[in-house]
Amino acid sequence: MQLEGYPAARGCDLAGVSRAGFYRHWEEHAPDEMEMELRDAMQRVALDNRFYGYRRVTAALRQGGWEVNHKRIARMLREDNLLSIRRPRFVVTTDSRHAFTIYPNLARDMQLTAPNQLWVSDITYIRLRDQFAYLAVVLDAFSRRVIGWELDVTLETRLVLGALDRALQCRSIPLGAVHHSDRGVQYCSCEYVSKLQQRGFVISMSRRGNPYDNARAESFMKTLKTEEVYLKDYRNLEDARVNLQRFLEEGYNAKRLHSALGYRSPVAFEAAVASTGNEARISG
Repeated sequence: MQLEGYPAARGCDLAGVSRAGFYRHWEEHAPDEMEMELRDAMQRVALDNRFYGYRRVTAALRQGGWEVNHKRIARMLREDNLLSIRRPRFVVTTDSRHAFTIYPNLARDMQLTAPNQLWVSDITYIRLRDQFAYLAVVLDAFSRRVIGWELDVTLETRLVLGALDRALQCRSIPLGAVHHSDRGVQYCSCEYVSKLQQRGFVISMSRRGNPYDNARAESFMKTLKTEEVYLKDYRNLEDARVNLQRFLEEGYNAKRLHSALGYRSPVAFEAAVASTGNEARISG
């Protein structure tokens, strides 16, 4: 084994540590670190190439220098709900294998004229140094504004409920507003559906295996990864939470310009609509 061009023995001498101590530390930590590096690389390939199956993801990783076999990658993709299905144009990005009620897609034909007519929700992965966390967001589809979010190390229902609760704390919604999500078990759970129904939402869900049905949320996640997540090395959950809050609230919501909003930020767009009293028609 070598360390940055040095034999391990020489590196230990320079660092003033025993070889036994070095190898013990490596055996305890290096395998986990390598697993994290591989999983991060795999997720980037899978999310940037939504139609790749496990064989193409494996080939892309090998081209990047990883020595992996397709069975291992298939298992990891399945664990992370990123395993595509072999149908033209469609990709499974979430676990919809459950017995909960599925609702029809009502969002795709909506014509939006004001905030709080359509909320869209989604979940993505955030890499920390020693583990993965998960970010759930709620967007107002009219302005693309992030109105609720939650970060946690679990994919349990509490993750999406946390994001929804934040959104409900800062917004008053009219009866009959539409909440749209994918068919993931978190969004179909009795607890989440009950909260939506209590607050007067009409529930809408994407068609099976069709990410385009939640295009605004998908577009936001791509922006989040490109402009924030891939540029940072989050030490832990709290460090990620602080940086993500800054990006979402001070950067994305307040400053980032959107061509669909007339090159205004979500906050500025909502303010302009409110001040003029005019409706801005946006297709669902």
